[in-house]
Amino acid sequence: MTLAQRRLDELWDFSDPAASEARLRDSVEQETDAAARAELQTQVARALGLQERFDEADAVLDAVTIEDAAVAARAALERGRLRNSAGDVEGAAPYFLAAVDAASGAGLTFLQVDALHMLAIVDAEQAEAWTDAALAALDGCDDPRTLHWRVSLHNNAGWRLFDAGRVAEAVTSFETARDAAAHWGTPQQVQWADEALAEAREALGEG
Repeated sequence: MTLAQRRLDELWDFSDPAASEARLRDSVEQETDAAARAELQTQVARALGLQERFDEADAVLDAVTIEDAAVAARAALERGRLRNSAGDVEGAAPYFLAAVDAASGAGLTFLQVDALHMLAIVDAEQAEAWTDAALAALDGCDDPRTLHWRVSLHNNAGWRLFDAGRVAEAVTSFETARDAAAHWGTPQQVQWADEALAEAREALGEG
């Protein structure tokens, strides 16, 4: 079975990857479904990567049995994230492309968008195209947890535009991110969106 993202949300605290690793390892031990267990193992690898324990993370992924699309997508995503975190941006991109292929072929929109958003991060020249593809993948989606991606996608796009000096366009992106945060995000994301919007408007002379 494919794991519900909400289950992983309960196990993750990205501000404390060591504690997240411990919870994820416990869940691996308790999980009886082979596919779900494999997905959880990919998240153990992610937690190790966030602790910069890259070799250990790769070893965990080496041990993952890949027999369905969700596991394939998550394993590729985490291979890519490990390389990106280690500074190997060029090495990361093919894994994210593989994750897009695995997820899109199985209708796994959340993972497809995750991979596309990572491509927008590592492939700066094509960042707008990857972001557009991610937003297109969300068209017709009605799952609130998946639509949560709209917040990050528009926020990241806003900062890229801001850093490129395209401040008016950045304001528009941040406004869209603020609306998305109000609909599908967290109170903290609403606060961050307000702060980003205020900074961009001030730079545009609207503050």
